[in-house]
Amino acid sequence: MDSATSFVNDTLNGVIWEIVPWLLLAAGVYFGLRTIFVQVRLLPEMFKAVTEKPQGKDRHGRDLDEEYGGISAFKAFTISAASRVGTGNIAGVALAISVGGPGAVFWMWIIAIVGGATAFVESTLAQLWKTKDQDGNYHGGPAYYMTRGLNWRPLAIIFAVALSLTYGFVFNAIQTNSIVEAVGGSLQTDSMTLKVIVAAVLATLTALIIFGGVTRIASATQIIVPFMATAYILIGLVVVIMNISEVPGMISLIVGHALGLQQVAGATVGAAFAFGMRRGLFSNEAGQGSAPNAAATATVSHPVKQGLVQTLGVYFDTLVVCTITAFIVLLGPAVNYGMDDIQGAALTQSALADSVGAWGAHAITFILFFLAFSSVIGNYYLAQANVEYLTSSKTVMTIFRLGVIGFVIFGAFGSLPLVWALGDTMAGTMAIINIIAIVPLGGVAFKLLRNFSEQRTKGLDPVFHRDMLPELKNVEFWDGSDPVTRRSVEDLKVAGRPDK
Repeated sequence: MDSATSFVNDTLNGVIWEIVPWLLLAAGVYFGLRTIFVQVRLLPEMFKAVTEKPQGKDRHGRDLDEEYGGISAFKAFTISAASRVGTGNIAGVALAISVGGPGAVFWMWIIAIVGGATAFVESTLAQLWKTKDQDGNYHGGPAYYMTRGLNWRPLAIIFAVALSLTYGFVFNAIQTNSIVEAVGGSLQTDSMTLKVIVAAVLATLTALIIFGGVTRIASATQIIVPFMATAYILIGLVVVIMNISEVPGMISLIVGHALGLQQVAGATVGAAFAFGMRRGLFSNEAGQGSAPNAAATATVSHPVKQGLVQTLGVYFDTLVVCTITAFIVLLGPAVNYGMDDIQGAALTQSALADSVGAWGAHAITFILFFLAFSSVIGNYYLAQANVEYLTSSKTVMTIFRLGVIGFVIFGAFGSLPLVWALGDTMAGTMAIINIIAIVPLGGVAFKLLRNFSEQRTKGLDPVFHRDMLPELKNVEFWDGSDPVTRRSVEDLKVAGRPDK
């Protein structure tokens, strides 16, 4: 381990990650109790919300979701999924197991289930305090609810800078790094020529898309993410079915190592907990404050609907995709847990090749390339939203975009431990700032949930108008000025009056 990696891990992460896991668990439990475990109770509503979009057309004949906000609930879901589903699911899970042992997977599951309530709260708040620019696009996220909900603009600025650097630069370097590792594993080479070629290809593709705007980003991720994630899940399911008799043993192994019932060389309960939490947060981002930026862009009739959509995203990411990777790795050759030979995508590749043949390693390379590239797109979009919060300068945005491309290139040449350690530092920092904000704002999300539930109980399709909760301050949208909300409010009034 080089000196830079050692400093980041031992000094920075040694402090940050003594705090973050407990903060995430405490916030998740608190929100779960206050919402009567919304992350489990309203699971059917999540599937309904993710496919919903405003109906009808405006006076120009354009679909409402395209004119008013530009992003449907499903597109907002895929943008956040583009950021979530990527190297964290393939390389990150393998890394967690290689360092923390099988028990790390258990703690990834826990942070997803408990953190589902946190994801609901932060994304619901982002919807409530979103704003609209002159082009008709919505913007929102932690920086906005810190400013409008808490009047804490200094904290909002700190968070916006942290997210812009994290997602625009550090996390994109991780994506490139994992692609290089996977391609190198397929071609059995770690040459400088390979790194140069991968860096050049990714930098070119990234430049073509990030200078194209939000609509092109949404369109690209809507196609890439579902297809590649499905392909990966299907391959994983084939492996699991081929080894179905081993599944109970794998689950027992995961739980046993997590709780200290079973331990192997170097993989302690503490390591499983620490690395499970780190990789879990990196993968599903619940409580980190990133997904709310995409959640705020959706056109929905009630803020709670998008909160439910983002909770479903956490489950899809961790309980489905990450579990598939864990099973592939655990069905492969034995791993020397906790040893210095830290492995990411290469471990998943070798494990899949062991189960299905050499083509499995190449399949991982192909899938990881597109998932990681879609993550670069999603990461950039989240970062862009926060740069726009800080400044409207086109020059600053151009410089930022060039910086993004620069870090995409840097990731091809950095060491695996260093880029992941930097990712942990930034993710932990964001989570601390975000949770400091959403805990005092939790009461607002609880009120919105009650409003939503009361309308559902009456058999209505919930709609929110800010007059329903007049005590809420600085709510720019939700005043009935757009056709989506105005028509829904009128329908709600009619539904409440049988004589109409």
